[in-house]
Amino acid sequence: METPRFDILGQAISDASRTRMLCELMEGRSFTNKELAGAAGITPQTATAHLRLLQHAGLVIAQKRGRCVYHRLSGPEVAQALEQLAAIAPADSLYRAQRRKAGGLAEVRSCYDHLAGPLAVAMTEALISRGHLREENGGFVPLAGPIWGQLGVDLPQRAGRTPFARPCMDWTERRLHIAGPMGRQILTRALEAGWLQRPQRGRGLEVTPSGQRALREILGIGGQPGQITVSPAREEA
Repeated sequence: METPRFDILGQAISDASRTRMLCELMEGRSFTNKELAGAAGITPQTATAHLRLLQHAGLVIAQKRGRCVYHRLSGPEVAQALEQLAAIAPADSLYRAQRRKAGGLAEVRSCYDHLAGPLAVAMTEALISRGHLREENGGFVPLAGPIWGQLGVDLPQRAGRTPFARPCMDWTERRLHIAGPMGRQILTRALEAGWLQRPQRGRGLEVTPSGQRALREILGIGGQPGQITVSPAREEA
Protein backbone atom coordinates (compact mmCIF):
# COMPACT_ATOMS: atom_id res chain seq x y z
CA MET A 1 0.00 0.00 0.00
CA GLU A 2 1.42 3.36 -1.02
CA THR A 3 1.88 6.04 1.63
CA PRO A 4 -0.21 9.20 1.04
CA ARG A 5 2.00 12.20 0.21
CA PHE A 6 0.76 14.56 2.89
CA ASP A 7 4.00 16.49 2.51
CA ILE A 8 2.98 17.57 -1.01
CA LEU A 9 -0.43 18.75 0.21
CA GLY A 10 1.15 20.46 3.20
CA GLN A 11 3.51 22.41 0.99
CA ALA A 12 0.65 23.39 -1.33
CA ILE A 13 -1.47 25.00 1.40
CA SER A 14 1.40 26.37 3.49
CA ASP A 15 1.47 29.76 1.73
CA ALA A 16 -1.08 32.49 2.54
CA SER A 17 -1.38 33.58 -1.11
CA ARG A 18 -2.18 30.04 -2.18
CA THR A 19 -4.82 29.64 0.53
CA ARG A 20 -6.47 32.88 -0.64
CA MET A 21 -6.63 31.53 -4.16
CA LEU A 22 -8.05 28.22 -2.93
CA CYS A 23 -10.69 30.11 -0.96
CA GLU A 24 -11.63 31.99 -4.11
CA LEU A 25 -11.95 28.70 -6.00
CA MET A 26 -14.15 27.17 -3.27
CA GLU A 27 -16.92 29.24 -4.79
CA GLY A 28 -17.21 26.44 -7.34
CA ARG A 29 -16.54 28.63 -10.36
CA SER A 30 -13.47 28.94 -12.60
CA PHE A 31 -11.14 31.94 -12.56
CA THR A 32 -8.32 33.25 -14.71
CA ASN A 33 -4.78 33.71 -13.46
CA LYS A 34 -5.31 37.48 -13.31
CA GLU A 35 -8.50 37.16 -11.26
CA LEU A 36 -6.85 34.82 -8.75
CA ALA A 37 -3.83 37.10 -8.54
CA GLY A 38 -6.14 40.00 -7.65
CA ALA A 39 -7.88 37.93 -4.96
CA ALA A 40 -4.52 36.99 -3.43
CA GLY A 41 -3.01 40.47 -3.73
CA ILE A 42 -0.05 39.30 -5.81
CA THR A 43 1.21 39.75 -9.37
CA PRO A 44 -0.03 37.46 -12.18
CA GLN A 45 3.53 36.14 -12.58
CA THR A 46 3.66 35.09 -8.93
CA ALA A 47 0.16 33.61 -9.18
CA THR A 48 1.31 31.46 -12.11
CA ALA A 49 4.04 29.89 -9.97
CA HIS A 50 1.59 29.25 -7.13
CA LEU A 51 -0.96 27.69 -9.47
CA ARG A 52 1.65 25.31 -10.88
CA LEU A 53 2.34 24.07 -7.35
CA LEU A 54 -1.38 23.68 -6.62
CA GLN A 55 -1.81 21.71 -9.84
CA HIS A 56 1.15 19.48 -8.94
CA ALA A 57 -0.57 18.72 -5.63
CA GLY A 58 -3.75 17.75 -7.45
CA LEU A 59 -5.83 20.52 -5.88
CA VAL A 60 -6.40 22.65 -8.99
CA ILE A 61 -6.81 21.95 -12.69
CA ALA A 62 -6.46 24.34 -15.63
CA GLN A 63 -8.62 24.38 -18.75
CA LYS A 64 -8.12 26.54 -21.84
CA ARG A 65 -11.21 28.26 -23.22
CA GLY A 66 -10.43 30.32 -26.29
CA ARG A 67 -7.55 32.63 -25.50
CA CYS A 68 -7.96 32.34 -21.72
CA VAL A 69 -6.91 29.65 -19.26
CA TYR A 70 -9.33 29.05 -16.40
CA HIS A 71 -8.49 27.42 -13.10
CA ARG A 72 -10.83 25.51 -10.79
CA LEU A 73 -10.67 23.03 -7.93
CA SER A 74 -10.09 19.50 -9.19
CA GLY A 75 -13.27 18.21 -7.55
CA PRO A 76 -15.77 18.46 -4.69
CA GLU A 77 -13.58 16.28 -2.48
CA VAL A 78 -10.98 19.08 -2.50
CA ALA A 79 -13.59 21.63 -1.40
CA GLN A 80 -14.72 19.24 1.34
CA ALA A 81 -11.17 18.80 2.62
CA LEU A 82 -10.56 22.57 2.62
CA GLU A 83 -13.85 23.18 4.44
CA GLN A 84 -12.84 20.66 7.12
CA LEU A 85 -9.41 22.25 7.47
CA ALA A 86 -11.03 25.68 7.78
CA ALA A 87 -12.96 24.41 10.82
CA ILE A 88 -9.72 23.71 12.73
CA ALA A 89 -7.28 26.18 11.15
CA PRO A 90 -5.82 29.00 13.29
CA ALA A 91 -7.52 32.37 12.84
CA ASP A 92 -4.53 33.86 11.04
CA SER A 93 -4.46 31.39 8.14
CA LEU A 94 -7.16 29.54 6.20
CA TYR A 95 -9.92 30.39 8.67
CA ARG A 96 -9.34 34.13 8.41
CA ALA A 97 -9.04 33.94 4.64
CA GLN A 98 -12.34 32.06 4.51
CA ARG A 99 -14.06 34.67 6.68
CA ARG A 100 -12.91 37.42 4.30
CA LYS A 101 -13.99 35.39 1.30
CA ALA A 102 -17.47 34.75 2.72
CA GLY A 103 -17.88 38.44 3.54
CA GLY A 104 -18.02 37.85 7.29
CA LEU A 105 -20.51 35.39 8.74
CA ALA A 106 -22.64 35.12 5.63
CA GLU A 107 -26.08 33.69 6.36
CA VAL A 108 -25.82 31.42 3.36
CA ARG A 109 -22.99 30.81 0.93
CA SER A 110 -21.85 28.13 -1.48
CA CYS A 111 -19.29 25.51 -0.55
CA TYR A 112 -18.31 24.40 -4.05
CA ASP A 113 -21.58 22.69 -5.07
CA HIS A 114 -23.75 22.85 -1.94
CA LEU A 115 -25.07 25.33 0.61
CA ALA A 116 -23.11 26.32 3.70
CA GLY A 117 -23.37 28.85 6.51
CA PRO A 118 -25.92 29.42 9.28
CA LEU A 119 -28.91 29.00 6.96
CA ALA A 120 -27.61 25.67 5.59
CA VAL A 121 -27.11 24.42 9.15
CA ALA A 122 -30.64 25.57 10.07
CA MET A 123 -32.08 23.73 7.06
CA THR A 124 -30.26 20.55 8.03
CA GLU A 125 -31.41 20.73 11.64
CA ALA A 126 -34.98 21.48 10.55
CA LEU A 127 -35.01 18.39 8.31
CA ILE A 128 -33.74 16.27 11.22
CA SER A 129 -36.09 17.70 13.86
CA ARG A 130 -39.10 17.29 11.56
CA GLY A 131 -38.29 13.64 10.86
CA HIS A 132 -37.29 13.96 7.21
CA LEU A 133 -33.63 13.17 7.77
CA ARG A 134 -31.78 11.12 10.37
CA GLU A 135 -28.16 10.71 11.31
CA GLU A 136 -26.93 7.15 10.99
CA ASN A 137 -23.41 5.69 11.07
CA GLY A 138 -21.82 9.08 10.56
CA GLY A 139 -24.05 9.96 7.62
CA PHE A 140 -27.51 11.31 6.77
CA VAL A 141 -30.37 9.06 5.71
CA PRO A 142 -33.40 10.73 4.06
CA LEU A 143 -36.87 9.37 4.82
CA ALA A 144 -39.31 9.26 1.93
CA GLY A 145 -41.85 12.07 1.78
CA PRO A 146 -43.20 14.93 -0.35
CA ILE A 147 -40.81 17.47 1.14
CA TRP A 148 -37.98 16.26 -1.09
CA GLY A 149 -39.90 17.13 -4.22
CA GLN A 150 -40.47 20.61 -2.81
CA LEU A 151 -36.73 20.97 -2.28
CA GLY A 152 -35.89 19.62 -5.74
CA VAL A 153 -34.37 16.42 -4.39
CA ASP A 154 -34.71 13.19 -6.37
CA LEU A 155 -34.08 10.37 -3.89
CA PRO A 156 -32.11 7.41 -5.31
CA GLN A 157 -33.89 4.08 -5.70
CA ARG A 158 -30.98 2.24 -4.13
CA ALA A 159 -27.90 3.11 -2.12
CA GLY A 160 -24.90 4.07 -4.21
CA ARG A 161 -21.20 3.63 -3.59
CA THR A 162 -20.94 7.15 -2.21
CA PRO A 163 -23.33 8.70 0.37
CA PHE A 164 -26.28 10.56 -1.16
CA ALA A 165 -26.48 12.98 1.78
CA ARG A 166 -23.06 13.54 3.26
CA PRO A 167 -22.47 15.53 6.47
CA CYS A 168 -20.04 18.44 6.07
CA MET A 169 -18.70 20.39 9.06
CA ASP A 170 -19.53 24.08 8.62
CA TRP A 171 -16.44 26.17 9.30
CA THR A 172 -18.29 29.13 10.83
CA GLU A 173 -20.96 27.25 12.79
CA ARG A 174 -18.96 24.15 13.79
CA ARG A 175 -22.12 22.16 13.07
CA LEU A 176 -23.12 19.94 10.18
CA HIS A 177 -24.75 20.88 6.91
CA ILE A 178 -25.72 18.67 3.96
CA ALA A 179 -23.24 17.96 1.18
CA GLY A 180 -23.07 15.28 -1.50
CA PRO A 181 -25.64 14.80 -4.30
CA MET A 182 -28.51 15.91 -2.03
CA GLY A 183 -26.72 19.14 -1.15
CA ARG A 184 -26.02 19.80 -4.82
CA GLN A 185 -29.67 19.23 -5.77
CA ILE A 186 -30.93 21.56 -3.03
CA LEU A 187 -28.61 24.37 -4.16
CA THR A 188 -29.59 23.84 -7.79
CA ARG A 189 -33.29 23.99 -6.91
CA ALA A 190 -32.86 27.13 -4.78
CA LEU A 191 -31.07 28.96 -7.59
CA GLU A 192 -33.39 27.80 -10.38
CA ALA A 193 -36.51 28.65 -8.35
CA GLY A 194 -35.14 32.12 -7.56
CA TRP A 195 -35.03 31.45 -3.83
CA LEU A 196 -31.36 32.43 -3.82
CA GLN A 197 -29.36 34.80 -5.98
CA ARG A 198 -25.65 34.51 -6.64
CA PRO A 199 -23.66 37.75 -6.82
CA GLN A 200 -21.06 38.34 -9.53
CA ARG A 201 -18.25 37.50 -7.14
CA GLY A 202 -17.97 35.82 -3.79
CA ARG A 203 -19.51 32.80 -2.08
CA GLY A 204 -22.19 34.75 -0.25
CA LEU A 205 -25.72 34.19 -1.57
CA GLU A 206 -28.78 36.41 -1.18
CA VAL A 207 -32.13 35.04 -0.01
CA THR A 208 -34.94 36.55 -2.10
CA PRO A 209 -38.46 37.33 -0.79
CA SER A 210 -39.76 34.20 -2.55
CA GLY A 211 -36.94 32.25 -0.93
CA GLN A 212 -37.94 33.54 2.50
CA ARG A 213 -41.51 32.39 1.88
CA ALA A 214 -40.38 28.97 0.64
CA LEU A 215 -38.08 28.40 3.61
CA ARG A 216 -40.82 29.42 6.01
CA GLU A 217 -43.51 27.28 4.37
CA ILE A 218 -41.41 24.17 3.70
CA LEU A 219 -39.06 24.10 6.69
CA GLY A 220 -40.41 26.67 9.14
CA ILE A 221 -37.25 28.76 8.86
CA GLY A 222 -37.54 32.51 9.35
CA GLY A 223 -36.02 35.48 11.11
CA GLN A 224 -33.77 38.39 10.26
CA PRO A 225 -30.10 38.01 9.24
CA GLY A 226 -28.13 36.76 12.22
CA GLN A 227 -31.33 35.63 13.99
CA ILE A 228 -32.41 32.52 12.11
CA THR A 229 -35.22 30.65 13.79
CA VAL A 230 -36.76 27.25 13.08
CA SER A 231 -40.42 26.77 13.94
CA PRO A 232 -41.53 23.38 15.30
CA ALA A 233 -43.32 21.08 12.87
CA ARG A 234 -47.08 21.24 12.84
CA GLU A 235 -48.80 18.21 14.25
CA GLU A 236 -50.95 16.29 11.81
CA ALA A 237 -54.67 16.76 12.43
